[in-house]
Amino acid sequence: MRTIQGPGLHLAQFADDVPPFDNLASIATWAAGHGFKALQVPAWDRRLIDLAKAAESQTYCDELKGILAERGIVISELSTHLHGQLVAVHPAYDAAFDNFAAPEVRGNPSARTAWAITQLKLAARASRRLGLTEVATFSGAFAWPYFFPWPQRPAGLIEAAFEELGRRWRPILDAFDEAGVNLCYELHPGEDLHDGVTFERFLDRVGGHARANILYDPSHFVLQQLNYLDFIDIYHPRIRMFHVKDAEFNPTGRQGIYGGYQPWADRAGRFRSLGDGQVDFKAIFSKFAHYDYPGWAVVEWECCLKHPEDGAREGARFVIDHIIRVTEKAFDDFAGGAADHAANRRTLGLG
Repeated sequence: MRTIQGPGLHLAQFADDVPPFDNLASIATWAAGHGFKALQVPAWDRRLIDLAKAAESQTYCDELKGILAERGIVISELSTHLHGQLVAVHPAYDAAFDNFAAPEVRGNPSARTAWAITQLKLAARASRRLGLTEVATFSGAFAWPYFFPWPQRPAGLIEAAFEELGRRWRPILDAFDEAGVNLCYELHPGEDLHDGVTFERFLDRVGGHARANILYDPSHFVLQQLNYLDFIDIYHPRIRMFHVKDAEFNPTGRQGIYGGYQPWADRAGRFRSLGDGQVDFKAIFSKFAHYDYPGWAVVEWECCLKHPEDGAREGARFVIDHIIRVTEKAFDDFAGGAADHAANRRTLGLG
């Protein structure tokens, strides 16, 4: 067993044009002051990283690592969520997702997809230069508008969606394999990969690719009413990243999982700052210790009530208090003795 690394902080919700959140050095200083040991860096945010430069220049990557090392911080992983989203976009979401792309490819779905795939491959090479072993992403979605089976779905619709999804992602996964980096899909509503069943469908389409792995975030499973502890038991060999994010689900006589199109603060299911929701993190950290989870515990702050800086400060302490320093010896070693084969046979009545 090994002790989980942490706490880390996902920077997507914190990067801003206002100091200290406007560049990597100052945001690292701020994060270190709250007890964070690592930063998960959004690969699309040029205030924090130049992805193309990082993919090509070892000197630049060493400079980034040096800036963080001076502050007692490392990069835990790169995040490519917005790039992954654009690998597969149903036309119903074209306008909504267009702003995720570079200006020169907006309004051109095929160019946008090609751009996103290029960015993902750059992230693979940049991660290798940075000495990282995992990258976070979304799968994108073709089938999400049809997640509820009414009207009845045409026969073969979902199969066709996953066939195309696998076709697009297979060469990206191969590029990550070449770089020696795992691609970890955050299973998330709005993505074709949003639970265990859909992840298995995808694995079938990419031939069980070794680089296709999971970013585990229990908050999304609370909102789906999926058993997030059983999920770890089933999929722990593929779980390589962990977003420590809380949530609550409080159904009423007026609304449930679907939320009635209401804003986050008024939904039955909503994200909360760490410790304010319903996720059993003691059980999660215990399972990760038991299954020898190899990565970081990264705080992703999303809350419709609490200020982000308070959520970050409390989140760092929360993770520190939940990390289990695993034992190197059994608690009953004091009662044991050296192995004695002959004595063991006598004990079993075998002479």
